[in-house]
Amino acid sequence: MTKNIASAARPAPPIGGFQEVDGRRVFMHRLGSGGPTVVFLPGAGAAGLDYFAVQQGVSQFGTAMVYDRGGSGYSDPVPLPRTAAAVATELHELLHAQGLAGPYVLVAHSLGGAYAHRFTQLYPREVAGLVWLDGFHRDWEDFMPAAASPAADQQMAPGPEQIRQMRPALRGMFAELVADYPQPMRQPLIEAHVSDEWLRVGIAERGSLVALADELRAGSDIPDVPVVALTAEGTDSGPQAAMPEHTERAIHEGMRRMAAAVVSTVSFGEHRVVPDVGHNQLCFTRPDVVVQAIRDVVDRAARA
Repeated sequence: MTKNIASAARPAPPIGGFQEVDGRRVFMHRLGSGGPTVVFLPGAGAAGLDYFAVQQGVSQFGTAMVYDRGGSGYSDPVPLPRTAAAVATELHELLHAQGLAGPYVLVAHSLGGAYAHRFTQLYPREVAGLVWLDGFHRDWEDFMPAAASPAADQQMAPGPEQIRQMRPALRGMFAELVADYPQPMRQPLIEAHVSDEWLRVGIAERGSLVALADELRAGSDIPDVPVVALTAEGTDSGPQAAMPEHTERAIHEGMRRMAAAVVSTVSFGEHRVVPDVGHNQLCFTRPDVVVQAIRDVVDRAARA
């Protein structure tokens, strides 16, 4: 079942602007120039501006674009969840409307991995390389413990009262994550992230994991382009910190094996483990590591 998730007064982005795609406003923010264009695909509940620190680093050697897919972040609402094809097609139209020609380097974080993979299936010749940040894999359930399966994730989705109780911890977590962001960006991002609307969007998107996996399995593997996969092996602050140690250990092992499987399918693949940083913290607290991975993929794509 799909549903429209929208509030009467949507928050305005502190920076960036909008591009009309299929009659809707899609939020985007560009920095830098030159190519290939590096595009960030956010995880569930994340927004394009969460990758601002990495975007700044990438803009020193190329074009870097962050955006919010329809229905998420600052973009106009659409019924959720969506198919991976709908998201990939929307991104393709956005890039072309912005005059950004491929091939692109896709930086996929968490759920963004599903949409990046579908993009490569639909537009394989327009992808120069991939940076996989704990990205979603279509065979997720073959690698992860039962406690982290898509079915378990849906069962554990918080209701309105749980969201209310979680909000102080979430506000503290996001305040910590954006502490080094420019002052005008910090508070608007924190408040948007703990809003009912953004939290409900994250839950709705995660509700489609089984369908996304099935959709991706019906298509091809990722193309033979340079890939660097990063696995974050620390503990996130906030509500995630309460996870049992044995479950967290099993998830880290599964994520490590999953990333290794991704890079094993291409000629120029590399897996890097990033210790002492959590899944959600990676792009906020270690932008240097992510920027280096992107630079390496850009360089390898140029040599290829």
